[in-house]
Amino acid sequence: MPTFTGKTVLVSGAASGIGAAVAARLHAEGARLFCADIGLAGAERTAAALTGAHALGLDVRSETSWISVIEAVLAAGRRLDVLVNCVGVAAGSPIADTTFDEWRRVLAVNLDGAFLATKHALRAMREQKPAGGAIVHIGSASGTKPAAGAAAYSTSKAGLAMLVRTAAKECVTAGLPIRINLVSPAGVKTPMWSSLPFFQGLVKEHGSEDAAYAALSATGGGTFVDAGVVASAVCFLAGSDAAHITGVELPVDDGYTL
Repeated sequence: MPTFTGKTVLVSGAASGIGAAVAARLHAEGARLFCADIGLAGAERTAAALTGAHALGLDVRSETSWISVIEAVLAAGRRLDVLVNCVGVAAGSPIADTTFDEWRRVLAVNLDGAFLATKHALRAMREQKPAGGAIVHIGSASGTKPAAGAAAYSTSKAGLAMLVRTAAKECVTAGLPIRINLVSPAGVKTPMWSSLPFFQGLVKEHGSEDAAYAALSATGGGTFVDAGVVASAVCFLAGSDAAHITGVELPVDDGYTL
């Protein structure tokens, strides 16, 4: 596995789920780690468990917030070597029942937030000496294989895949040593699921979250994995073993999207 010793790494969405797992894995690999989340208390809990890690408050929908966080990272870590953007929200309702506010909420976090993350990380990485770095976003199999009742989420993740490819192409064309990639899992056991009414109904019907995940898998929802599996894929794409890989979407889905 790659090592991140001496590398300054920012993980957004680090309070829980995939973000917390990615932060823990990168810390174990030696990264100088910054954990960011809209819930500062959650980021602080993650950082407190990882010796030497720092916590920052970040609203990914706000350009001002991104500027402030990256400035803080650069001030403390002197450069930004890796950004892993793990922030994501979902909505679970048919299109006809989805409010415009709910549509905008999902796209603002998942797509607008990813644009701002990419924009400001790129600026920092191209201006530091020496220039360079890696950006990894967390996508979803739902961006490739549409999920009924999740139009906003699927659309945001499909858009994210094109954002990653376009940003990577721009870096290649400009001769910038900055790689941008996407890890797209299918089902991951994270707290995000517990916020969805349909999943809450499955838990009530089947008696536990594990049983609800099993029921989703049995009805074609793909294999549900622990967040650490996704963290391993992130570490690969962010590290030196993937030095010649950019603009790719790496599925972590047991063939769900085939």
